[in-house]
Amino acid sequence: MSHTTATRRELLKTGLSALALPMFVPAAVLGRDGAAPPSETVRVGVIGCGGRARMVREGADVKGFRIVAACDCLKKRAEQYSQQLSAGKWHVYDDFRKMIEVEKLDAVMIETTTHARAWIAMIAMQMGMDAYIEKPMCLTISEGRAMVTAARKYRRVTQVGTQQRSMPINNWASDLVKNGAIGKIKTVIAPNFVGPFRWKKKQLADRKDVEPWWDVWTNQTVLRPYETALHRGWARWWDYDSGGLCFGVTGWGTHAYDQINRALGTDDTGPVEVILEEPVADRDTGKFAPRRAVGGAVLGETGDVDTGTAYHGMAKLSGPRAKIRMRFAGGTELRLHLDGDRGPGLGAIFVGEQGKIEINRNKIASNPKSLARSSDNPGPNRRAETSYHIENWVECIKSRKRCNADIEIGQRSSTLCYLVNIARDVGHVGKVLQWDPVAEKFKNCDEGNRMLSRPRREGYELPSVV
Repeated sequence: MSHTTATRRELLKTGLSALALPMFVPAAVLGRDGAAPPSETVRVGVIGCGGRARMVREGADVKGFRIVAACDCLKKRAEQYSQQLSAGKWHVYDDFRKMIEVEKLDAVMIETTTHARAWIAMIAMQMGMDAYIEKPMCLTISEGRAMVTAARKYRRVTQVGTQQRSMPINNWASDLVKNGAIGKIKTVIAPNFVGPFRWKKKQLADRKDVEPWWDVWTNQTVLRPYETALHRGWARWWDYDSGGLCFGVTGWGTHAYDQINRALGTDDTGPVEVILEEPVADRDTGKFAPRRAVGGAVLGETGDVDTGTAYHGMAKLSGPRAKIRMRFAGGTELRLHLDGDRGPGLGAIFVGEQGKIEINRNKIASNPKSLARSSDNPGPNRRAETSYHIENWVECIKSRKRCNADIEIGQRSSTLCYLVNIARDVGHVGKVLQWDPVAEKFKNCDEGNRMLSRPRREGYELPSVV
């Protein structure tokens, strides 16, 4: 299997030039008329067939990208997914390892629950797969670092699903900030996202008492009896995610914090201080009362449209929240203060010495306004928002370059999310927690360091990287 994978990868990189061609070849084989040659087609399997897996439709216009199989531990779900998206043409599996072996894949898209992603991604990389990994890519900071180590050891091309990294207008605006259009950045103002809820029932299950697929779905976490609220509402619970709801710490926070790293140029580092500013409490995400400016336009912090009325039908909800402040080594302060009805829920407001730039998904605003109105602004997306990101991944699989949201970049944006949750769980209001972004641990908080990883259930330990 490894020999086959290596051979296909070389063909993907070199194209047909290394092959002896017959005198007459069909146009489709040569890639004419918009068809990619077989040796340039990346064969992909999807792992996890829930709601987010439907985004593969957004890669329909990406050349050289072909879904051939789907896998879900609940095989019936994979069958339904294949039927809905391919009229049953995609082969289906309930074991991703078997899918990789049988289908001779080049890559996989990991669209599972958060708590299963690290285990699946590391095994898939060991088996020769390049990987598109949904965000957040990991459940803890330590397992994220293990994923980076595996990707580098096995030389895998990885793309974490923070798709704003590949949107033209978001990158253009980020470069404005990074290249000094508003001078040195003093402050970044970003949302105060909702954290995860704790499952309070104490019942545990025995493996012999549950269906095998539920054992696999539970993965690294403690095995509980099946409940729909766990299975269908997994993003709500600490065991399986760290705030995966709309306007949650990892649900939206991964996007917003990744946007911050992109604009500040902190893709390979992190803050040096983390401060909890108030006690954690269940708080509403905002009043959601429209704020009208002259002329009736709904305005945000610097003139942008309110997040709540503009994106994904964000609605008022209540959950564990507390304001956090962080500081980077260069002196920039990050204030996680905004409610869900105010400003960029999927980005941030960058305050510099010479103005402000507000970056949200697929939209920007600025003060002075002339910055956002520049003639080289690429404007809103002209394609499905994830298609740019999938296309970048496919191109990098062929070139073997690192993707826009390479796994190290994903580790750093995920880390910001987990620092928020750890500071809230530690609960020391006003105390400066000193974070070492190189060692990825706290200098003065042993309690916080114990939260960098979690015990894993037998049989779902992360594989050794050798």
